[in-house]
Amino acid sequence: MKITPIDIQQQQFKGKMFNGIDPNDVDVFLQAVAGEMETLVRDNNDLKEQQALHARETKDIAEKERELRETLLAAQRIVEEMKANAQKEAALIVSEAELKAERIVADSERQLGDLKARIEDIRRQKVQFEISLKSLLDCHARMLSGDDQA
Repeated sequence: MKITPIDIQQQQFKGKMFNGIDPNDVDVFLQAVAGEMETLVRDNNDLKEQQALHARETKDIAEKERELRETLLAAQRIVEEMKANAQKEAALIVSEAELKAERIVADSERQLGDLKARIEDIRRQKVQFEISLKSLLDCHARMLSGDDQA
């Protein structure tokens, strides 16, 4: 039997002798109230235990969520650092490649200048050789034609 506060307020006991109250009615009612109160106390304690369990679970979930956020932020920082390091490394590689390319171009230009100088020297030697040969041939031709006449 469920007893509500209204039941308690409206409970009337039958008078026995000279408007007295029947002790049996009072005992029955008190037993019912006690039983209902015992159930309510037990239910209240169960609800408090459930609430405490839910509070612990909520706290654990909040802690795990905080840890996940921190882990995610750490991972994001690591990714950003890795990107920055990769960009720095790429820039360094490009700079080194540019320097190497400049050295190669400079070496090639120096070699080209050396080759042009050698070609020019060989041309001069050819011209000198041709002049010397022509002079020698002219001299021999004069000697040959001059020996016969002289």
